[in-house]
Amino acid sequence: MNRQQLDHILQTYHRDAYIWARQCCSFDDELAKDVLQQVYLKILEGKAKLKNIDKAKTWLFSIIRYTSIDQLRASGKLVSLEESYEVPDVQEEMDQTDYQGLIKKLPKMQQEVLLMVFYHQMTIEQSAEVLQIGLGTARTHYDRGKKKLKEIITKTQTQEHYGR
Repeated sequence: MNRQQLDHILQTYHRDAYIWARQCCSFDDELAKDVLQQVYLKILEGKAKLKNIDKAKTWLFSIIRYTSIDQLRASGKLVSLEESYEVPDVQEEMDQTDYQGLIKKLPKMQQEVLLMVFYHQMTIEQSAEVLQIGLGTARTHYDRGKKKLKEIITKTQTQEHYGR
């Protein structure tokens, strides 16, 4: 792949890449910008190589995800695997339009699969590739995430309706 093709890919997916970086960094804008800059440097320096141009978006998202994990780990903000799979407490009151707050109530893997499928228009197969998990595992996180998100939204609406 030549430099012009690489520049085209990065320009095409820049907006989505920034949004994904922000989501991977727990919606921290400054950290997301740092991660994205590191990702672009890795790519431009040849440390990350695209083997199949048809998978450019999943390739880019994978690099962003793992770079953000490294950054979160280095800053001490990374949540351990056991903690990320605990059922979150949904008792707190939240604004009806606080979509980030709703998504943050899901376990990390469910968040990532749902964000990729619904927000980034990726297939479950592509999200499994980015997350480096099996297709069945990705489908499970997708299904459970949708169900849990529905519960959270229903509970939030009920609380708002009854003035909690």
